[in-house]
Amino acid sequence: MSDITRADVCAAAIADAFKDDGEIFASPMGMLPMLGVRLARLTSNPDLVISDGESLFLAGTPPLFAKADVVEGWIPFRKVFDVVAYGKRHVMMGATQVDRHGNQNISAIGDFAQPKRQLLGSRGAPGNTVNNRTSYWVPKHSPRVFVERVDIVSGVGPALARAAGPAAARFNDIHRIVSNLAVFDVKGDDDTVRLLSVHPGVTVDEVREATGFELSLVSGAGDDVPETRLPTPEELILIREVLDPRSLRHREVPVA
Repeated sequence: MSDITRADVCAAAIADAFKDDGEIFASPMGMLPMLGVRLARLTSNPDLVISDGESLFLAGTPPLFAKADVVEGWIPFRKVFDVVAYGKRHVMMGATQVDRHGNQNISAIGDFAQPKRQLLGSRGAPGNTVNNRTSYWVPKHSPRVFVERVDIVSGVGPALARAAGPAAARFNDIHRIVSNLAVFDVKGDDDTVRLLSVHPGVTVDEVREATGFELSLVSGAGDDVPETRLPTPEELILIREVLDPRSLRHREVPVA
């Protein structure tokens, strides 16, 4: 088991974020989220509904970026918005910035009126975060990503959702933030980012140094925060031999 990589641990942590969802549309954005969702479907949550990321619901669970093996439905882009509005969906997005209240920025860096750098734009983030369970994946944890306050709010955290009123707060559910260093939720004091576990080989102090705000810690842990669990032997076989035999995951989280 000594050859377990950080990417393997991240894949299992992402799978755990989806394990209790039941029959729901899993919408991962990015390579590690896709790997983690497919791992969850083959282990802890076989009821997950997955797509090819374009227009097809999949009956099987193919390797990353492989051609769909068995198709069970069609979901053209316009229909995605119906699913977003209905709410039976768990999306895992990326984040250029996440702040201490779980707000996310993928829009721009700098002042809204004249940003220093234009990014994707808000895209589906506002609708995702007020309608669907939402998680985030951050492959390079740093103080530039985990900031005290995001420059522009794209994805809405629980405090801002409540301030906006019942329509925004009713279904707001920022479930997990998984980075290459640790796992978090947004259930700390005053709805702040809370450290749940550190990946093997990572210390709490290293996570603090890489975070631009004061972290809440999981209740009762003190500085003795649990380690993120290792993948099981079954999960490792699925990751390495079935879902990602080309080791694409290491492009996002390189082997140390």
